[in-house]
Amino acid sequence: MQTILVAGAGKSATYLIRYLLSVAHRCKWKVIVADESAEAIAEKIDVPGKSFAEAAPIDITDAKQREPLVKRADLVISLMPPHLHIHLAHDCLKHKKNLITSSYISPEMRAMDKEVKDAGLMFMCEMGLDPGIDHMTASQIIHSIQRVAASITSFKSYCGGLIAPESDDNPWHYKFSWNPRNIVNAGKDGAKYLLNGKHVEVRYDKMFDNNKKIKVDDLGALAYYPNRDSLSYLDAYDVPEVKNFMRATLRHPQFCKGWNAVVHLGLTEDKDNVNDGQLTYAGWLKQKNGFKKDASLAESVAKKLNLASDDKVISMLQWLGLFDDKLVDSGRSSADILLNLLLEKWQMKPQEKDMVVMQHEIEYLHKGRKIKMTSTMVQKGEDREFSAMAKTVGMPMGILAKMVLSKKISTPKGVHIPNMPSVYRPLLTELNHHGISFTEEVE
Repeated sequence: MQTILVAGAGKSATYLIRYLLSVAHRCKWKVIVADESAEAIAEKIDVPGKSFAEAAPIDITDAKQREPLVKRADLVISLMPPHLHIHLAHDCLKHKKNLITSSYISPEMRAMDKEVKDAGLMFMCEMGLDPGIDHMTASQIIHSIQRVAASITSFKSYCGGLIAPESDDNPWHYKFSWNPRNIVNAGKDGAKYLLNGKHVEVRYDKMFDNNKKIKVDDLGALAYYPNRDSLSYLDAYDVPEVKNFMRATLRHPQFCKGWNAVVHLGLTEDKDNVNDGQLTYAGWLKQKNGFKKDASLAESVAKKLNLASDDKVISMLQWLGLFDDKLVDSGRSSADILLNLLLEKWQMKPQEKDMVVMQHEIEYLHKGRKIKMTSTMVQKGEDREFSAMAKTVGMPMGILAKMVLSKKISTPKGVHIPNMPSVYRPLLTELNHHGISFTEEVE
């Protein structure tokens, strides 16, 4: 019997664990689920096939608890926060285990590439949705275009975790379907991309200004902002003649306007220490921006942001409760206070549905003709637990694990992202069987 260690039982683990346990009997697997929360583990493994699951409530940072589980495993899947992957990576190298994660390759992980290759192991990172499915589908399209000797001039890839229209009932058009802290921290490191052959850098304070839009069939216009450092993927995507190259995040247009206000009001700062136990939300807003105590808060905010007093953004901030003389529940820094407030306001109800949208826009020249291809995926969740986000993040890792353990693919050696045909072809085929598919338009 083979053993898989799944480290992490958070929001994104639901589909992954259900998938692994659904095939555990046929594949002769034991699936160990490790997390600090015994309750979270119990919820995730309460699915068909649970007799093949083993709960391991541990502190993942404690080597004495973690390392014996890695040693028992034939393959490790990490859904832990990104900074914790490296602990599992070192254990996997020591005990000769393959590793799959959904997170961006960290500098520490990248530095292990030679050792991982020399050990004959695969550390497959960025194997979720974005990054993950975006790499696989983009590489599939790029390689197919290159086979007909076409020259790719523009590549833009957009992805967003959104709320499904039927569950959209707030002015932000947004609810949490994945790690909430990542939303608060979005864009803080700025972004880099290629536009008309030139490198462009965007600072955090400009990230949500005047966001451009794309159209998605049946959904209308969605706004986007550049996602991290797109330039770092130029070599991996192998598009030497490209003039435009961007990876971007999708949101509802009104969300970007509202979040731009939140950023400029200083409410995402994580280094300040503002809560003395007597702070109200209105007081926090005044304190952060130097507003007079007796002035109208709505008018003060509108003036600072150069908005009309009846602008929708003001009502959005009011809906969050930022103008209320209510004591701040918890949190010391502004980012913590904001996160706790949003956890209350943007919580999905049990039967509500999220939605994942991904779109690639690729322009290329073939025999002197300019062609534009648009490839789009829209995926809706079943409910809050079995969300579209959990499915699109978890299923690629689960399918790859099955293919590696059953020796259905030639396992690439070293630290990788899934941009090679030997991985993306069979994996995208099975994802399609599970309803994760794209429609293409060419013009």
